[in-house]
Order: sequence, then C-alpha cells, then structure tokens
Amino acid sequence: MDANGTTPILQASGIHAWYGSSHVLHGVDLSIPRGQTVGLLGRNGMGKSTLIRTLLGHVRQRQGKITVAGQDCSGARPHQVARLGVAYVPEGRGVFPNLSVRENLVMAAQPPTDASGWTLERVLETFPRLQERIGNLGSQLSGGEQQMLSIGRALMTQPQLIILDEATEGLAPLIVVEIWRVLQTIRRSGISCLIVDRDYRKVLANTDRAVVLQKGEVVMAGASEQLAGAPELAGYLGV
Repeated sequence: MDANGTTPILQASGIHAWYGSSHVLHGVDLSIPRGQTVGLLGRNGMGKSTLIRTLLGHVRQRQGKITVAGQDCSGARPHQVARLGVAYVPEGRGVFPNLSVRENLVMAAQPPTDASGWTLERVLETFPRLQERIGNLGSQLSGGEQQMLSIGRALMTQPQLIILDEATEGLAPLIVVEIWRVLQTIRRSGISCLIVDRDYRKVLANTDRAVVLQKGEVVMAGASEQLAGAPELAGYLGV
C-alpha cells in the first residue's frame, strides 16, 4: 500500500538484472502510485533502460518482486505485463513502417470502458499532425510524428500505466514542446506514467516524483520539486 492506502499501479522491490555475466541492476526499488507520474533519471549507462526492460519482462535474467495492479509479475513475459494495462513507448518508437498511421493506431486498440477512454477520434484530436497524415505509412513520417504515433498507439490500449523511454530524444525543439504538452494531458487524465528523458529539468517539472539511478542503484528518490532543489543532483547527472 502507498501513503494513501491504495495499491500502487507498479511496485518493484529488490530488483537485480543481468546481461550475461554483467550485473546491471543492484537491488532497485521503485513504486508508481496510481494516477502519478514518476521520472527516472541518471546518466547514460546507469541502468534506466535496463530497469524499464526488466519491469516489462524483456530481461530474462532478473531477481526481485514486481507487481502490477497488485498482481505478481516477477516472472511474467512482456505480453502478460501488457495485458495488465502497461503500455510501452520505446526509445526507437517501434512504429510499423509498412502500416498506415490509422493501421498503426488501431492494431492493438482496446475498446474504452468509459467516456474517459482513448478513441481514435480523441487521439487524432490530440495529435492533429496524425490526422493530416492518417493514410501515410509509418516510414513516411518524421521522427516527431513517429513519436506522436507511438504515444497515440499506447493510449488506444486504454493503459493504466505508460512507460516512455527517451520521450523527446532527437526531436526538433517545436516537437519537443508538443510532446511535453501531450504528456501533461495524459498526466491530467489520471493515467500513471514513468518517463525517461535527458532533459532532467523538464522531467522534474512534469512529474510528481523522481528516482535517480547511479551504476544500477537508487541514489536519490523523492518528490520532484524537492529533488530539483537538491545540490547533489547535478553530480549524479553529470551536469
């Protein structure tokens, strides 16, 4: 239970992970309360993407306990985690190049359970650029448009939690502004989020809590507003 007496949408305790003989994560704890957005910070190579892949079931060499919506997922495969309402927006965006924008959006869509759900119409209203390119192939989109498509596809699975790895990596400044605007919309809608992005100031300004990794261990964790003012933060992030 979290401080409000509710079960977190995701709880990870004592997570260890390996790639072959390389021990990458060393006893990581992470909790994402329902309806909250959590930032995951750290320099390159500190274990952020490995932690995400472990939570999603992609890393097979792992130890520790992971629960999603109260259900034990410690040994779950990726499709089992997804069925519990976890959507993933990967660093490489994962757009299907030979499918149209519409086909990419509807391929994994689930029907909304209430008026707050994400329909095709709502996604296209949120991303007018996708509406303009609805018949284009994924390969014909810019990097920013592909990121919008990946987020829109995740929303149409009606997730309880969205995990975004490098949310704005390599995007033009105007597109970056647009992505953060959409993430704020998602945050207000009550969907929980875990966000990795190199712009730590933006992450801390757009999240409720944040966790900092160094060499596969949690070295800082707390309210984003408090971490933003912590003098030791810059040392851990190399800025």
